[in-house]
Amino acid sequence: MTARKSGFIVGAVAGAGVAAAALAGVGMRMGTAGAAEAQPVRVAMAGAPAFAPPPGAPMSFADIFEKVSPAVVQINVTSKASQPTLRIPGLEGFDIVPRGRKPGQGQEDGEGETPTGPKQQSAGSGFLISADGYIVTNNHVVAEADDIQVVLKDGRELKATLVGRDEGTDLAVVKVVDPKAKGSDFPYVNFENQAKPRVGDWVITIGNPFGLGGTATAGIISAYNRDLGDNTSSFVNYIQIDAPINRGNSGGPSFDIYGRVIGVNSAIYSPSGGSVGIGFAIPADIAEATVKQLISGGKVVRGYIGVTIQDFSAEMAEAQGIPNVKGAIVAELVAGGPGAKAGLLPDDILTAVNGQAVTNRSELTREVAKARPGENIRMSVLRDGKPRTVDVKSGTRPAEGTLGLSDEDQDKDGGATPTPDKPTSQSIAALGMSLGPIDAASRQTYKIDSEVKGLLITAVKGDSDAGEKGLAKGDVLSSINGSAVNTVAEVNASVASAKKAGRTSVLVKVIRQNRPVFVPLKIAP
Repeated sequence: MTARKSGFIVGAVAGAGVAAAALAGVGMRMGTAGAAEAQPVRVAMAGAPAFAPPPGAPMSFADIFEKVSPAVVQINVTSKASQPTLRIPGLEGFDIVPRGRKPGQGQEDGEGETPTGPKQQSAGSGFLISADGYIVTNNHVVAEADDIQVVLKDGRELKATLVGRDEGTDLAVVKVVDPKAKGSDFPYVNFENQAKPRVGDWVITIGNPFGLGGTATAGIISAYNRDLGDNTSSFVNYIQIDAPINRGNSGGPSFDIYGRVIGVNSAIYSPSGGSVGIGFAIPADIAEATVKQLISGGKVVRGYIGVTIQDFSAEMAEAQGIPNVKGAIVAELVAGGPGAKAGLLPDDILTAVNGQAVTNRSELTREVAKARPGENIRMSVLRDGKPRTVDVKSGTRPAEGTLGLSDEDQDKDGGATPTPDKPTSQSIAALGMSLGPIDAASRQTYKIDSEVKGLLITAVKGDSDAGEKGLAKGDVLSSINGSAVNTVAEVNASVASAKKAGRTSVLVKVIRQNRPVFVPLKIAP
């Protein structure tokens, strides 16, 4: 499993001697096993107020558990054994653009293993959403599965097959295909999208923690709209809950006090690797929309404009002299992509999609993803301080693992790395760094593409704002406040202009590994 002593554990699957992935789950309503026709069950009495506690709650959740637990299953997975690889998503240095894992690397691809290599066993949770055996779980539970077996509450062990999975939301669907289950009328649950519990309302989870199937826990809704800082947060605004979830709960549902599935348990935040009362669930509306696409086509299709973006932070806005602006800033565009064809440019600040205001890159990605390929997406843009509208014809978003790969991730010819002649550099005290020209030797040493322009950072003062934010020798300073800089004189002029305008910081674009990143830097006195 992927884990940290402190922080988010995105993917926790119980396994025999195997590190697991993250905790996740989804939910729905269920019918009674053996009924002539399986029907969704509503626990609430007719006419009951939306969230008035029914008789017995919160004194006991026994009636709810009895009704919904038959739809929750244990999922046992057999896969090729491989060395677990720790990958911490998100901020690494100042590279804040999360990247997918390269095919052929690490646990996800069974690196170094042969088809007849050792096997590993792991277990997660899931739940039935139809009488004919469709089951929702997490992508990380079944992503590497060679064999999938589900265990029902009544003890039956049935073979299942993968229907489809989605890395973007960490959701997957499997289906019972065991001949022994022919004609079965499985109990099932349904997603609840109409009634939304409030922060402070009760939540119940059922799953398979540490292989202990059929385990119920209870707590409250702690918060909504949580961002975990990883790739899934581009598509999921998580529910935070304090009902205990642990390794093996991955893929299990969260219920409200009426037995309605409101989310899929997906991650925990923990300094120890176990539950400390901070868990995260995928909201039911996101889960249901994803599951429907997986069942109908085996994959999820999302809109795409072909841009790499960062949050346009308050610090960036202050450096640009536009303190009240929120949104996402364009770092680079895919050559020939929808955004480039439509006229979007690097440094554009995107503030709304189809009239819907966006305050960060996750919100923008979610809004763009809603578009169907070929549809028009109207982008509200702030360029050079002036608002404008750009219409983009949506493309189809590629698989998550192929996005954000730098040249370093691609196959390259090897060879000896020469030691460059030290370029003539000058210290820029106001920014806490030394800068020099980019010569041929520097380009080869630091693998700087020929089209990258700017000044090579040759040294960074450790206690400066640049040092604290991770800028380093070998990075390229490309622009300041939207103006390209190719000489030290241009850098000094840009800093002087910002000071004259009364600003205490500047927004610099830095190129590292041929990828642009915007960083607001304080101007030293």
